Amino acid sequence: MGGVHPSENKLSCARPIERLPLPETVTIPLAQHIGAPAVARVAKGDRVLTGQLIAEAGSFMSANIHSPVSGTVTAVDLQPNGQGLRQMMITIRREGDEWAEGIDRSETLVRECTLSAQEIVARIREAGIVGMGGATFPTHVKLSVPPGKKAECVIVNGVECEPYLTSDHRTMLEYGEELLVGVTILMKAVGVGKAYIGIENNKPDAIAHLRGLSAGYGGIEIVPLQVKYPQGGEKQLIAAVTGRQVPPPPALPIDVGAVVCNASTTVAVYRAVQKRMPLIERVVTITGKGLREPKNLLTRMGTPVMTLVEAAGGLPDGELKAINGGPMMGRAMVNLGSPVTKGCSGITILSGRDAVRRAPSQCIKCAKCVEACPMGLEPYFLSKMTQKKGWDELEARMITSCIECGSCQATCPAYLPLLDWVRLGKQTVMGLIRARAAAAKK
Repeated sequence: MGGVHPSENKLSCARPIERLPLPETVTIPLAQHIGAPAVARVAKGDRVLTGQLIAEAGSFMSANIHSPVSGTVTAVDLQPNGQGLRQMMITIRREGDEWAEGIDRSETLVRECTLSAQEIVARIREAGIVGMGGATFPTHVKLSVPPGKKAECVIVNGVECEPYLTSDHRTMLEYGEELLVGVTILMKAVGVGKAYIGIENNKPDAIAHLRGLSAGYGGIEIVPLQVKYPQGGEKQLIAAVTGRQVPPPPALPIDVGAVVCNASTTVAVYRAVQKRMPLIERVVTITGKGLREPKNLLTRMGTPVMTLVEAAGGLPDGELKAINGGPMMGRAMVNLGSPVTKGCSGITILSGRDAVRRAPSQCIKCAKCVEACPMGLEPYFLSKMTQKKGWDELEARMITSCIECGSCQATCPAYLPLLDWVRLGKQTVMGLIRARAAAAKK
């Protein structure tokens, strides 16, 4: 259903992953995940080691945070994020690169996992692993199958349908064995014997590479998928791979027997379980038509975004827009001094005409937004009703099913900011639903 075909612009797909030099200072937000922010366990003046726990999960729906460098904590205070909003962060001045004990930093592949399912989930929780495709859902929560539910398969999301971004693509090519061991660990954690790795057909090298490697792993199937945005949406991926439709919220993938993990997250799971490596670094695509050298950079968390831009040749001249993520679902940035976080798969620098929004005009009733919506919604109506504050009507029209893919806005010939309004309406309605549920418990 729905979907669009935006220009792929995979400018960095042939660029091998490079390790970015360690920054002199890092700032680590305490909220890098869905759920409660982590609680700082260090204070100004404390000395920390690379991989040391510096903030503890604030609840079950939260995630631990570890220091990406060794050095001295210089502040635990409010700092502006990429959108200019102030949030609690830990600032560390780097001094060398001394690691906490117990972390295996060798490149030796450890294939056999001798841990129980409960021990696997515990290690993932300890390492602070979250969804690295952008959703940042704590992975240990996803793997904790609720009573009465049963997992039937694991699906690894290697689609990466967002234009420009190539971090998952390069991860599959360069860390293929670690990915496959990670898949077997996920299968053991949820007690299933079947896993699928979904990859769009525009990545034939990754499909061929993982097919060759997967011959040595039982129960793992590589599934080539149609090139169509948003093929990598969780519900769209499940439907494409299994033919099953996830019901509207509050239903989850587990309701149709699926557990879905991003490709980079799966590699992080391998490292957490087999190497006791916390999530302190990730591959980030820095890209854009105006950049001299689009790249894929292995980057420590907390590194200023501007450091990545400089590694790609610096900002081009003229009109610019920096986006945390890709142009379809990413968020515009006003602060390039803000840090790379666990959910940052790429930084896209749009320039020239691409960086400027067209002036909106009147809706011409073409229904292209309805045709493009992969969830079968009516984006124009939801946008208008948000402006009219018709929250009950928005809830009835299933605005909470919106996956915020931006297909509606990308197809609108009137250049209406449909996604902006629908996002606002969805956030408001979800807040009202939560408030209603809290009031019912009293």
